Amino acid sequence: MFWELAGVAAVAVRRGGRVESVHQVAACAAEVDGTIVLKIGTVQSPVFLRSSAKPFIAAASVRAGVLERFGFGERELAVMCASHNGEPAHVELVASMLERIGATVDDLGCGAHPPSYEPAAAALAARGERPTQLHNNCSGKHAGILALAKVLGAPFAGYLEAGHPAQRAIIALCERVSDDVFEGDRLAVDGCGIPVYATTLHKAAVSFARFATLRGLEDADAAALARVGAAMAAEPWYVAGTGRFDTDLMRASGGRIVCKAGAEGVHCDALLDAGLGLALKVVDGSRRAAAPATLAVLHALRVLEPAARTALRPHAAVPVKNVAGRVVGEVAALEGWIPQG
Repeated sequence: MFWELAGVAAVAVRRGGRVESVHQVAACAAEVDGTIVLKIGTVQSPVFLRSSAKPFIAAASVRAGVLERFGFGERELAVMCASHNGEPAHVELVASMLERIGATVDDLGCGAHPPSYEPAAAALAARGERPTQLHNNCSGKHAGILALAKVLGAPFAGYLEAGHPAQRAIIALCERVSDDVFEGDRLAVDGCGIPVYATTLHKAAVSFARFATLRGLEDADAAALARVGAAMAAEPWYVAGTGRFDTDLMRASGGRIVCKAGAEGVHCDALLDAGLGLALKVVDGSRRAAAPATLAVLHALRVLEPAARTALRPHAAVPVKNVAGRVVGEVAALEGWIPQG
């Protein structure tokens, strides 16, 4: 149950010099053997990972051989892991993937929404064009799942359902990397229509520690995740886009942190140099608190170099603007909220 998740007051929203709102955060950093190195709030209550699970979803397609079958490279694999902005290059890449798969836009079951990147949305509207499924931030993931269906000899129809062969392969890999079972209310429907699973922040952190180290995995899963991590690190813009925290964090860390945000204030990170996984959830689901909280935890874990912290400062203290565009406050982590020792 959602109410079982408790956090610690972590991120303040200030208007002028006064705190107006506070967001609670729960987080766990763990080693691949499950040892917890940092714990904030409740970490043993299941939460839906939402889009933070996309690297594992993509790994199921990689394991099945979609890269070789369709000639996909690192950019295609990165966009399979993406919650992208819907910028022109994102849309064009997914369209080219569909063509190679032998699918059409109508085969995408993710639904249509305007590009998340406001200039791209404005340009689309100025041309008098309506958004399509290609502009959906999850279109790359769906293209990868269609590719998986094709490799498995399964129909495109029904690929959103948990019983479809592609989804069975995905859920099985996610269960393996999590040491968990997703059934009953632990399996639901994501915003884009595919199955979404709930696991504890502790198990999610271990999953991302395995992603970071490639230890504790079946050989085929490890090989697939190695390719996923390399693609995300090499092509971070295709994982998110202009001005996005995930893109900027992977760039600033030189690919030594591979990360993926999820809806409802989830953020997960594979910390390659430290050999750790980090899973974080803003308890009230607010997206605006996720980046400041994540950066505060990464700083506490001593995994960010000074130059990276400087580059990421716009995500650590996010301006609050009024309708006229004037800066009237900020969203930033509270000092001293992370337990010491």
